[in-house]
Amino acid sequence: MDRPLLSLRTTLVFLLAALGGTVAALLSWTAGEGVPQSVLVGLAAAGAAVSFFNRLIVAEFERGKAEVAQHGEGTERG
Repeated sequence: MDRPLLSLRTTLVFLLAALGGTVAALLSWTAGEGVPQSVLVGLAAAGAAVSFFNRLIVAEFERGKAEVAQHGEGTERG
């Protein structure tokens, strides 16, 4: 197989979402909630984080493309 299963951007979004969900679940469990409720909190936080990080990374990517277009891609430095 020549190509990866997931793109770098998708992997980063899922990794950050998993990290955020894990932290939310651990904070919920530390606060005294039961394990099942903490798992549900972590899953909800991970679901919301996927959308958040997806939009955040797209916004940064679009800003970078606009800056490159503004300064010119094909200009040579000498």
